[in-house]
Amino acid sequence: MKIETKRLTITEFDLSMAESVHKNSLDEDNRRFVPDEVFETVDEARETIEFLMSCYESGEGPFVYPVILKDGTNVGYVQLIPIDDGFEVGYHIAKKFTGKGYATEGLGAFLEYMKAGKNLDKVYGICVSENVASKRVLEKCGFTKEYEGTGNYQGEQTKIAKYVLEFQ
Repeated sequence: MKIETKRLTITEFDLSMAESVHKNSLDEDNRRFVPDEVFETVDEARETIEFLMSCYESGEGPFVYPVILKDGTNVGYVQLIPIDDGFEVGYHIAKKFTGKGYATEGLGAFLEYMKAGKNLDKVYGICVSENVASKRVLEKCGFTKEYEGTGNYQGEQTKIAKYVLEFQ
């Protein structure tokens, strides 16, 4: 898979990305909002990349792809994860690259691609309520808020916001 936007390329992971995945995962936003996606060592990142690469072959997901700047810099990822009632999107742009619209640009292009490839009629976006930036990305990509309140997020009860995007 290869998705091109004006500033980004979204493609499949390869093992050479382990160092950048490790470094991108260590920022305070990642630790705060998605602590299960923090890789303390390059080896942990490499093991996860190996698993994600196997998911491309199986076709069962999760479907996680790096977001790369045109200069080759890995700045984060986008993902589509099977859940009980369909699919959920996820994304992370490393802190030093935030505020430039990369998450919105990458997620928007990724959704268009996956909509056709997975025959999606709707997709969910769920985040911690206090993650204002993530909520803004979802809204810019056309999602509407379905629920805000206490809910399960990564195995814990916390205040969440659940969004949905229905495709026409």
